[in-house]
Amino acid sequence: MLLLATDTSGKSGSITLARVTPGQRDVEIVEVVPLAGGTFSAQLVPQISALLEKHGYRKSDLAGFAVVSGPGSFTGLRVGLAAIKALAEVLRKPIAAISLLEAVARSGPARGRMRAALDAGRGEVYVGDYQDDSQAHRERLLSREEFLTESNGKSVITPDPALAAIARAAGIQVDQISYPDSRVIARLGWSRLERGQTVSPEALDANYIRRSDAEIFSKPKV
Repeated sequence: MLLLATDTSGKSGSITLARVTPGQRDVEIVEVVPLAGGTFSAQLVPQISALLEKHGYRKSDLAGFAVVSGPGSFTGLRVGLAAIKALAEVLRKPIAAISLLEAVARSGPARGRMRAALDAGRGEVYVGDYQDDSQAHRERLLSREEFLTESNGKSVITPDPALAAIARAAGIQVDQISYPDSRVIARLGWSRLERGQTVSPEALDANYIRRSDAEIFSKPKV
């Protein structure tokens, strides 16, 4: 069986094609294809087609999808989700929606209670709190000051060097990891698909956490 995982949430992205076997947790990575930021809409579908063709597969060979649903770039997320929605609807295959914050949390060495953090810009931080082996979680957008105050005495997992430095300077323990790519999304997605935790194409939506500029700056209707 084949699983396709995509991440278009950041300045750059990637696609992963993986082989999976029902009842087994292992995911065999066939290939990872990087995507250059700013051109996801032009690259994503052609790259998926080229990747499958390169390894002798067709779209109909795909058994499911895993996709980053946020937080991240509004435009990038929309492009990635739209492509997976269309493929899943045509092929009638399941989708696992994965939070980038969860991917960060589960890429670190910590177990038990985990706190993931991503620089959201504008002096703000995306924060996700997770419990190992549990779907319970809490994701929020905090000011940098709120993040530092709330993280006092906790261990934080982040791939952002600047955020890690700020946290360490405040006396917070930090596990700095590499930025997770679609290989991590494939592994998390397969685990979720195996448990039946899927979403339909029509229900798949972005997890922005932050409101868009259009929503923030729109004038109230009189």
